[in-house]
Amino acid sequence: MRTIEEINEKILDKKANVCTIEELKAKVKKLGIKKTYEKVDVICTGTFEPMESSGAILNLGHTDPPIKIRECWLDGVPAYAGFGAVDLYLGATAHTSYNPVHDHDNSPLPEKGGSHVIENLIAGKSVTVKAIGQVTDCYPRASFESSISIETINQFYLYNPRNLYQNFIVGVNGGDRQLYTYLGPLLPRLGNAVYSSIGAMSPLLNDPNLEVVGIGTKIFLGGAQGMIVWEGTQHFPLQKRLPNDTPIGPASTLALIGDAKKMSPEWVRGCYFKNYGPSLMLGVGIPFPVLSEKIIERCAVQDEDIVAPVVDFSIPRRVRPSFGLVNYAQLKHGKIKIEGQTVRVASVASMYLSNKVAQTLKQWIEEGNFTLSEAVAPLPLDRTFVSQDGVI
Repeated sequence: MRTIEEINEKILDKKANVCTIEELKAKVKKLGIKKTYEKVDVICTGTFEPMESSGAILNLGHTDPPIKIRECWLDGVPAYAGFGAVDLYLGATAHTSYNPVHDHDNSPLPEKGGSHVIENLIAGKSVTVKAIGQVTDCYPRASFESSISIETINQFYLYNPRNLYQNFIVGVNGGDRQLYTYLGPLLPRLGNAVYSSIGAMSPLLNDPNLEVVGIGTKIFLGGAQGMIVWEGTQHFPLQKRLPNDTPIGPASTLALIGDAKKMSPEWVRGCYFKNYGPSLMLGVGIPFPVLSEKIIERCAVQDEDIVAPVVDFSIPRRVRPSFGLVNYAQLKHGKIKIEGQTVRVASVASMYLSNKVAQTLKQWIEEGNFTLSEAVAPLPLDRTFVSQDGVI
């Protein structure tokens, strides 16, 4: 058994043996689990995919005279102002509600949202601010219009309540009209299938029982160092699982935090799904300390060993009918069979950029610029999934 302290000493001495999850799986095939364990100290996982339950905390700094903001728009996107006077939360999926460039005509609203504002701020661009205040004796200002940038505000950090799903679904459309979803367009009569996980390379599918990650684990988030701060919303570790402990559908999730002032627009990008709305493409990487052979064994899982449910979005219910399970080797082949019909498959996650996240994290560790952290508490394993109609 190794310890994180021992591994960190090797990292600081630039002697740690680090590999990406893709490299690790290749090593296991060649050398086996025991010999791979002897040769590897850290495994770097990464993904780049839509993570819409994300957002940013901003503190604008006080105006003179001061204002207590009660309504606010950043580049025409509403930001939540129910905190202190100039604290805001900007959700990634918040829709543009007015066009700051064509505010007084009938021009259509741009297909942008909070995610694009976040990306622009990280890129160093200027963003317009329009605020309405609640006038009080200590906050006498009634309104405020100006512009801000990453240099002119106090705090700017991502706080994402649900990221990094441990597995997800495959969306299809068995109906007669095209559907517009958070996976993108789904063509009628099983015209296509879309999924969003990177399968066997996905961070949490290599730690199915959350034995490596926990609250306080340091991570790569948007091109900067971040941290796991809590379970994510809709955290569902009690999802049904295969004998290898990987879940057969959406399971565990994580809440993440990181300093957006240190992030890069390469890894934080606003996107827009037609007739659905904005989302955020985000790069997240998790380093796994190789403390035992068991960690190597978990990380050796292959695409053919992990499945996802094929869900029909044409049925407008929370629990939609499924066409069964498919494995990720089938999905990455680009075609699957559904009831005898060959269906084209695409992913909204990027395998190329996911691997680049892992490679970047590997480089940080090899250069001694990123050490590992002990979790301060484990993530819960007893959460169920409850809906408002009482169905679990």
